Amino acid sequence: MITELRLGEIAVDVVLKDIKNVHLGVYPPSGRVRISAPKRMSLDNIRVFAISKLTWIKQQQDKLRGQERETPREYLDRESHYLWGTRYLLKVVLDNDAPRVELKHRKMILRVATGTTEEGKQATLARWYREQIKTAVPAVIAKWGPIIPVELERVFVRRMKTKWGSCNADRRSIRLNTDLAKKPRECLEYIVVHEMVHILEPTHGPRFVALMDRLMPQWRLCREQLNRLPVCHEKWTY
Repeated sequence: MITELRLGEIAVDVVLKDIKNVHLGVYPPSGRVRISAPKRMSLDNIRVFAISKLTWIKQQQDKLRGQERETPREYLDRESHYLWGTRYLLKVVLDNDAPRVELKHRKMILRVATGTTEEGKQATLARWYREQIKTAVPAVIAKWGPIIPVELERVFVRRMKTKWGSCNADRRSIRLNTDLAKKPRECLEYIVVHEMVHILEPTHGPRFVALMDRLMPQWRLCREQLNRLPVCHEKWTY
């Protein structure tokens, strides 16, 4: 069950869970605030925690509301699409074979059957982007596995509406957003490292920052680059 707290004009959704630590998130596009807290924690203590983070919450909301967004995709010829930060012009080709995506020079060729709906075209591209991530991830993990003392059991790739990645420390697994395939490769590497470090340290506290600084000194630049890039145009929900 979600309980809403009000901090002036800011609404905070509070969810009590069987967890050990408090997790605070500010989510696109409007900067909705959500706190996941241990079941034993009172609403008064959660309110005090939220008030202590009010400056940070407002900073994150300002960033999200000012972030550039892609125009809605219609999957038409000469529409811009991206792979690893490089822009391609879409070319839709009618083909009765299995739907697929090909790159040729600076064109992204989407081959679909006659009568394929916009949703069908979107699904084909989404599957293709997912495969790009799945192909790229093993090399990233092979690079960082010997450096970060975490042995990953599973890596999931899925479409995520509010996060670039997440992790499950107990199961030694991470989840990656398929849209990372649209961003420069260093963004994917940063998110993989970020989530592997979270398995060691679940919060964004001093220990997490110290680990990131030691392992990936340029991580803040990667984070800023990812935050500056246009994000998908869609209705974001929890």
